Amino acid sequence: MALIGVIHTVLGEVLIFQRMRVKGVVPTKGGEVLRERNVRILWATWHLVTVLGFLVAVVIVHLIRMPAGSVESRLLVVSLIGAMLASSLLVLVGTRGRHPGWAGLLVVALLVGAGAYA
Repeated sequence: MALIGVIHTVLGEVLIFQRMRVKGVVPTKGGEVLRERNVRILWATWHLVTVLGFLVAVVIVHLIRMPAGSVESRLLVVSLIGAMLASSLLVLVGTRGRHPGWAGLLVVALLVGAGAYA
């Protein structure tokens, strides 16, 4: 998840936000479609996803160190798998499969499941 987060931030800045930035860190140029406030929240939300990806990575590392089969570890496993599957489905449906994020999120769900139930 940490690697996905870094890729998400870098590609977002290079492919999307670089062209929307006039000056400063936060882009403000949305063309005819988006107002400045919309561009700002889009940028913030984009990077919020990255921050939450780092959080998920920390939770997975913590999960690895927990006793297998404990109530807490089972709760984390089920929660992570559910969240990653739901996120994968949202990206798949929302982008009609054109954004590769759905595959990365699905892989994370499968790896968490494989690690927990192997």
